[in-house]
Amino acid sequence: MSAFSAINDEEQEIDQDTFTPGIEPQATWCPGCGDFGVLKALKQAMPEVGRTPDETMLVTGIGCSGKLNSYFDCYGYHSIHGRSLPIARAAKLANPGLEVIAAGGDGDGYGIGGNHFMHTARENHDITYIVFNNEIFGLTKGQTSPTSPKGHKSKTQPSGSAKDPVRPLTLSLASGASYVARTAAVNPRQAKEVLKEAIEHDGFAHVDFLTQCPTWNKDAKEYVPYTDIQDDDEFDFDITDRREAADAMYEAESRLWEGEVLTGRFYHDTERPSYAEEKRSIGEAPEDSLAERYFDDDAEWGKSVEEIRQHHT
Repeated sequence: MSAFSAINDEEQEIDQDTFTPGIEPQATWCPGCGDFGVLKALKQAMPEVGRTPDETMLVTGIGCSGKLNSYFDCYGYHSIHGRSLPIARAAKLANPGLEVIAAGGDGDGYGIGGNHFMHTARENHDITYIVFNNEIFGLTKGQTSPTSPKGHKSKTQPSGSAKDPVRPLTLSLASGASYVARTAAVNPRQAKEVLKEAIEHDGFAHVDFLTQCPTWNKDAKEYVPYTDIQDDDEFDFDITDRREAADAMYEAESRLWEGEVLTGRFYHDTERPSYAEEKRSIGEAPEDSLAERYFDDDAEWGKSVEEIRQHHT
């Protein structure tokens, strides 16, 4: 696969090794960790999307998932806990030409950053959000997370969690995400295809990525065997129909706690405009992006502010 670099506008051959750092650090994930599967799938998906490292930005939160920034070569920002999405949104608005990917764990994304998750989906920002869902806080050594099943015992819930877990797919759809999928680290072929489709989607793409944690969540399912919901005769639904997708998600999330893993694409809306497109349509976006004006010595910095002020008076 070849693609043009954003820096020197030269065509270059790209493959998964293109996204491997020149000095490859020794991965500190535990042996058997599902996070290796996310890294591999992302490296395989990017060349097929046709993006180079200098056209890509990866924003991560805190946790084992945050280490992805060290092992994936592109522009990167390792943010604070649960705050990857606001930074990703800002980067995309400032430089629409960047392919912006945000990543976090289930505690990082659905707990600490839950508010950002809901509103980024509602506003339909054109970014891809990968959530490493292993149903546990792994880096801090095994506390109950928002996706831990009810009754799960941990250091923070020694008698078992009394709380029902969140439903990430349902929450994402209800909040307004225009692309929602679930895949698993043990299914690399599907994972690559899902990530590729999510990255190419113009709008907020949420991928709930099931990742096993053999060290701190030994009771968790290892997500094997899984069933691709698109290949299951029991499920015949239109992924562009919000109501049908919602029913499929609810069923899939209920079955996960019962031990049946259903993965695949659940919702895809190609008609809804992204947040930036909405802003441009109502005249609240500058003609030139912040990134373009930064390198333009003749840029009229006050022009866009004045345009917005006039629009509202």
